[in-house]
Amino acid sequence: MRDELKLIIQIPCFNEQQTLARTLRDLPTSVPGIHRIEYLVVDDGSTDATSKIARDHNVHHVIRYPKNQGLAHAFQTGLDACLRFGADIIVNTDADNQYPGGYIENLVEPIVKKQADIVVGNRQTDTIEHFSPVKRFLQRLGTSTVRALSGTDIADAPSGFRAYSKEAAWRLNVLTKFSYTLETIIQAGNAGLKVVNVPITTNAPTRPSRLANSTVQFVVRQISTILRLYAFYAPLRTFSLLSLPFLFVGGGAWARFLWLFSTGQTDVGRHIQSLTIGSGLIVMGALIILFGLHADISNKHRQLTQTVLYRLRKLESRLFPADH
Repeated sequence: MRDELKLIIQIPCFNEQQTLARTLRDLPTSVPGIHRIEYLVVDDGSTDATSKIARDHNVHHVIRYPKNQGLAHAFQTGLDACLRFGADIIVNTDADNQYPGGYIENLVEPIVKKQADIVVGNRQTDTIEHFSPVKRFLQRLGTSTVRALSGTDIADAPSGFRAYSKEAAWRLNVLTKFSYTLETIIQAGNAGLKVVNVPITTNAPTRPSRLANSTVQFVVRQISTILRLYAFYAPLRTFSLLSLPFLFVGGGAWARFLWLFSTGQTDVGRHIQSLTIGSGLIVMGALIILFGLHADISNKHRQLTQTVLYRLRKLESRLFPADH
């Protein structure tokens, strides 16, 4: 990193004209260790005055999509844009003023001191009164899954209030469409990046969450995202676990037949249905493991692709440096 560090605070937005101005006013104009601060708004297909409000408040960079692409896409767009604009540190925050801007100093500090690559604001969700028991359970489930897959000590994986070093931003590629929060931590852990937590509080909600239209939809999306990530980043383990019931039941059917046959309690012609069903289940279990091996090979190719993208981003920043 250069001696003079540039921080860009990015804000993904979708129809945030009611809260964006308040969020922007709450952002810091100076942070210890940072020599320049800029703001970037990604207007993800808003149909209201979100972009106008951003420009009226002198936001340095405004990127607007004519059609909504989703939070994960907006986050990745912002990350790539911040790198092009010469950011050394990137902070992501929400446009609904959920996260107090005063904590940005806390998020940035470990990166400035080179003690971390990614810093996540731990909302301490057990203390948030408006979180339902179901949402708290899913938050814990998602965090536990991410810890297992990433090898990090993440405390609040779904938190979107984060700081990224340039090195970390170069390495991240969001593939899921629903949300980026879980996947990026898994990628960071697999890439050997250091992830730390800092405790934060949150402001009172200004509007309902837009990640889902109902609690049921939120539950379905969260669980499906967790299962997809588990299969995507640990394919061999996932498919091996799926194969176990088939191999266990099929092997049990064969073991029962062999025991009866060896003790003279049956002959080859009897219990032929057990042998057929057992053989079919064993074959299915073996096929599932083969699928897992194939997925594991594909996972290695994905890792190679991510390495290539990482090197291309570093090369691009050196060949085409932005105006700092």
